[in-house]
Amino acid sequence: MAKPKLKLDFCDFNCLDKNENQFTQILRKAYDIEISDRPDVLIFTEGGHLNRLYTCKKVFWTGESLLPDWSRTDYAMTCHYLDEPRHLRMPYYVWGTGAKPEDLIKANWDIPETMASKQQFCSFMVANGNRKRTGPRIDFFDKLHARKHVDSGGPVKNNIGRTIPRGGYHKHDFLKPYKFNICWENKSLPGYTTEKLIEAVWARSIPIYWGSPRVGEEFNKDSFLDRNDFDSDEALIEKILEIDADDAQWEAMLRAPFFHNDTPSQYYTDEYVLEFFERILSDTSPPISQRKRFFSLGRWKLVKRQHHYPPGDYPGSYRQPTV
Repeated sequence: MAKPKLKLDFCDFNCLDKNENQFTQILRKAYDIEISDRPDVLIFTEGGHLNRLYTCKKVFWTGESLLPDWSRTDYAMTCHYLDEPRHLRMPYYVWGTGAKPEDLIKANWDIPETMASKQQFCSFMVANGNRKRTGPRIDFFDKLHARKHVDSGGPVKNNIGRTIPRGGYHKHDFLKPYKFNICWENKSLPGYTTEKLIEAVWARSIPIYWGSPRVGEEFNKDSFLDRNDFDSDEALIEKILEIDADDAQWEAMLRAPFFHNDTPSQYYTDEYVLEFFERILSDTSPPISQRKRFFSLGRWKLVKRQHHYPPGDYPGSYRQPTV
């Protein structure tokens, strides 16, 4: 049976392959995808202005902590918990690494082999050194490093003599020899869990996490350390050093399922996304961009301004979230 055709386009992303990306790979399972400059649905992200020229149904996607602007988009996919039928919660950790769900299922792990491979204590890899935004994370590194050496492979606090290139697989290879990994978010917001926690688990390291206060709803807290569960940095550090000195505690954390019931959540299923797009395509209401009585020349000016910058250099254009 022939699949229904879906004309699709993307804009305001930086270096996105329109034909091969997470969206097209999932949507091809149900639709005959055609990339078109006159699409049925536009998927766009923050920062750019090309999306203003489209009058079709629009879907806003972000891996950051922004909320949707419902005056500019019909539907949205973000990390937030919103009681809104036009919104799909899609946390960035699902697509933000090279890890497949099966890589994170503890039943697939060889725990003795994992323990034997961990010859180093703790890793830290951060590119964002803005203390106004990430000061507590840097302070925690300093405190733990003062008690026991922590290897920093990113630009911030680098102490290994080289900087690990950015990208999921480079970071994965760097983290693999370490028992622990400091994987703090840039901010603490309900639902804002990025790739950092997943990267640590993928490398078979015990995550030392700070971020979403609701992280325990999606992941088993017996498998990682959450700063929010401790009264102070010092209390957390004492627990880290205790586990480091006690193989029985370390092994128990490695064996504890990361997902509840060792089963990936609905966010990892293609059906979850496909049902959302079925809802979008069955919506017969006019697109938000067609409901305005007057056409503003301002959006043309913004698009023209955007084209004065080389690709990817437009201020605010989408880039992978800063670690």
